[in-house]
Amino acid sequence: MDFQDSEKKLAELKQAYPGKFASENRIFKQIRRGDRIFISTGCGHPQYLVLALVNYIASHPGELFDAEVFQMWSLGMAPYANEKFKHHFRHNSFFIGDTTRDAVNRGLADYTPIFVSQTPQLFYRKLVPIDVALIQTSLPDEHGYMSLGVSVDITKAAVENAGLVIAQANAYMPRVHGDGFIHIKDVDYIIPYDEPLLEYRAEVDDEGVVQQIGKYASRLVEDGDTIQVGYGSTPNAILPHLGDKIHLGVHTELLTDGIIALMKAGVIDNSQKTANRGRTVATFCMGTQETYEYIHDNPAIEFRTADYTNSPLNIARHDHMTAINSALEIDLTGQVASETIGRTFFRGIGGHADFMRGAVLARYGKTIITVPSTAVDDSVSRIVPSLGEGAGVTLNRGDIHYVVTEYGIAYLHGKNIRERAMALIGIAHPKFRPWLIEEAKKRNLIFQDQAFIPGKEGEYPADLETYRTTKTGLEIFLRPVKISDEPLLKEFFYSCSDESLYRRFMSMLKSVSHERLQQFAVVDYTEDMVILAVIKESEEKEQVVGVGQYSVDETTHMADIAFAVCDEHQGQGIGTELLKYLTHLAKRQGLLGFTADVLFDNVSMLRVFDKMGFDTKKQIDAGIYRLTMMFREVAKVRS
Repeated sequence: MDFQDSEKKLAELKQAYPGKFASENRIFKQIRRGDRIFISTGCGHPQYLVLALVNYIASHPGELFDAEVFQMWSLGMAPYANEKFKHHFRHNSFFIGDTTRDAVNRGLADYTPIFVSQTPQLFYRKLVPIDVALIQTSLPDEHGYMSLGVSVDITKAAVENAGLVIAQANAYMPRVHGDGFIHIKDVDYIIPYDEPLLEYRAEVDDEGVVQQIGKYASRLVEDGDTIQVGYGSTPNAILPHLGDKIHLGVHTELLTDGIIALMKAGVIDNSQKTANRGRTVATFCMGTQETYEYIHDNPAIEFRTADYTNSPLNIARHDHMTAINSALEIDLTGQVASETIGRTFFRGIGGHADFMRGAVLARYGKTIITVPSTAVDDSVSRIVPSLGEGAGVTLNRGDIHYVVTEYGIAYLHGKNIRERAMALIGIAHPKFRPWLIEEAKKRNLIFQDQAFIPGKEGEYPADLETYRTTKTGLEIFLRPVKISDEPLLKEFFYSCSDESLYRRFMSMLKSVSHERLQQFAVVDYTEDMVILAVIKESEEKEQVVGVGQYSVDETTHMADIAFAVCDEHQGQGIGTELLKYLTHLAKRQGLLGFTADVLFDNVSMLRVFDKMGFDTKKQIDAGIYRLTMMFREVAKVRS
């Protein structure tokens, strides 16, 4: 991006390549009726060049008719999609942008659904012949090479297959390492015009919602992961929350301001990538001028063609590949619509399927869908019983590992339909959960007797999640039970010995039925509490090693408490941490104390209660201690 020498360079080029320069009228006159015209992508959109062509058509209305305009993504002005020019141009988009969406849905323009990775082959195989390529490049260097800069993607393939290549040479265009170089000899005409590139800033409908989604999703990104972040404010909200990670890598389709910020901070160093180590790899960039300046001649950044970056096979070469994308709608079985809202075409397939499928194939790969729980001012749920009529399934059920809303994380991989439905209902907007429960029952997706507590009482209190370290140094994750935790609770109870279960329930527990598990998993959080002690083997695999609960007695304003720890982890201080935390929550709720029934010979549980320093009264009856334990500070006030 050298502005001082641009005039001198252009003078030298005109002398060396006089045939590359001509008047705009002479150049555009070579575009014939019915030609297929390609225009560069997104922020690489050659603004002046397109405007000059439109002005030429306006002044020569009989020169050009029925031209088809192809573009992967129209971010800037798109007069070729305007009804005014319908006899001159027919727009055909591989990904629907804001400026062409209305035209596509009114039938004034076309949409071609295709994976980005497959699009270059349309040009090479002449399935979509390209007659003219209107592109934007950097100024040629001393060797005669021009950079496609921020738009390599499918632009390189269009250049290599077009009969006529017209380049707007722009000193503002960064020179980016990788596949995006073309030689001046391969360009038919150059129209020099310097102007700032289009900039892109993701608009956020609800900052609080998007930031909460970002916080949750950032938990899923681990040190050393190679990440891909898709288009839109929601997936990009994750990036500011990754500042505490180390050695992240990037293999992505779209390079954004957020990725550049993490590179500048040293969070992204690409040092642990298993392919293209040491380099951030992308295929196009949409950001601000500051980002364009950073990627200029930066050897840490490499732009490759879309058939390389988006190839699922190349993506799968990256161990720990983490693909992060957004959705418009997701049904209770895990099908995702990202390109349509019902029958309305909204975006496109783009690179969603490429990266999600590649990450699924990658060793230790994971896929994350980020989506606000609602749309249209909270009047529409984005988690639905089934996709809307006419909606396109962009990602199938097997593509999805995680779904993240502002209400939490649902892990779907390897889960059956019932488990998926319950997990997704658990992160839907609370006001839509009763409806989703009833619709899921109608469709036989969940148990017909599935219990549910509507409203605030049944809303998962994520703020109560916490980590604790026991006296033996074991780190445990304490969190409230979720409505989707039945499978985990079942595993826990069946991992306990008959003796442990007898001490907890004071009877022989031969089976743990769905009906019984619901008593633990479906909780009115404003009154009662069930806390799970969890060992997180990984973000997707939790092992419940302890369960503590209390149930409030409104007549005494006290709570009956009990807890159990699986045999394998007894004696490690888990019961003590559960009791401490339940005590903290009960005091915060204003309760006066606990009651508990404990078998006479359950010495370990009695010892845990004694250590808490409660003001305790014991009554024994038929081999069972009935404990009344007042919180000490309350007892002092009463005395």
